[in-house]
Amino acid sequence: MSHESELRATIAAITAPGKGILAADESTPTITKRFNGVGIESTPQTRRAYRLLLSNAPDADRYLSGVILYEETLEQADDAGVPLPKVLEQRGIVPGIKVDKGTTPLPNADGDLITQGLDGLGERLAGYRKQGARFAKWREVYPITDRNPTRLGIRANAEVLARYAAICQSEGVVPIVEPEVLIDGDHSLERCAEVTDAVLHAVFAALYRHRVLLEGMVLKPNMVLPGNKFAGGKAAPDVVAKATLDVLKRNVPAAVPTINFLSGGQAPEEATANLNAMNRLEPNAPWVLSFSYARALQDPVMRAWSGNAGNVARAQQIFDHRLRMNSLARQGKWTEAEERA
Repeated sequence: MSHESELRATIAAITAPGKGILAADESTPTITKRFNGVGIESTPQTRRAYRLLLSNAPDADRYLSGVILYEETLEQADDAGVPLPKVLEQRGIVPGIKVDKGTTPLPNADGDLITQGLDGLGERLAGYRKQGARFAKWREVYPITDRNPTRLGIRANAEVLARYAAICQSEGVVPIVEPEVLIDGDHSLERCAEVTDAVLHAVFAALYRHRVLLEGMVLKPNMVLPGNKFAGGKAAPDVVAKATLDVLKRNVPAAVPTINFLSGGQAPEEATANLNAMNRLEPNAPWVLSFSYARALQDPVMRAWSGNAGNVARAQQIFDHRLRMNSLARQGKWTEAEERA
């Protein structure tokens, strides 16, 4: 099978009707911080137990088309010795892998960041493929201040995302391209829209320069939201939906098959309501509008589990509920009544 055929086959699986992607790719420091927040000791054993809880949830295969894993998880196995990527694969869920190496300050662009990890990426991807990964994820972040992101920051981050995507496709791996305009700050929704517009414009110009096959990629952007310290508070779902779709329609070619939003600090129900509003507003959008959430799917699950084996069944019920709510939102069918049912 050619690389292009592989890419298209993976995209077909990822875009299965009513499904989305779980981001379970927290690095060890990140998941340790989240575990500590709910009183769970972070060890290889507890991290394995938690990710098995998610992978084995009864309805995961009904609502998840893919799961983004971290390197540690890619190498772990269940109690029967089955590698975790295989556990997912056997349920019809595509395993993916986070491949970036985190951010560092961008020289001569005070306040902006750039993501590391391009060196040796092709070789790493070849190894991840042997372990079962069929797609990858790379995140660039854009803080909003009065001067950020700078023009240099926008261009440099776009170039890195495009280089990553091209390397992935050369290995037959679908790239998730994740440019995240951060929610941190007191900026307005309009300011977020302005920055997101500039970021996506630069990203797709870079993808074009690097001859990335748009039909063989996933876009994972932020929604257009006011900052989490904005004096005017949160925006209504209809407002978020219109602002986000306006920016997407100006910048994202119809050849891109799917847009799987990050939750980016939104509360679980908030992320669901905003996704639902987009699918109601644009039921015939040129792209699938779905989810690739981490905290918006996991926070209530982690709290319910609390590292206690006796809580697994209850935590999985909560996880399945959040998955079903976002599946409904992907179809524009979520309601508050369904949420409470």
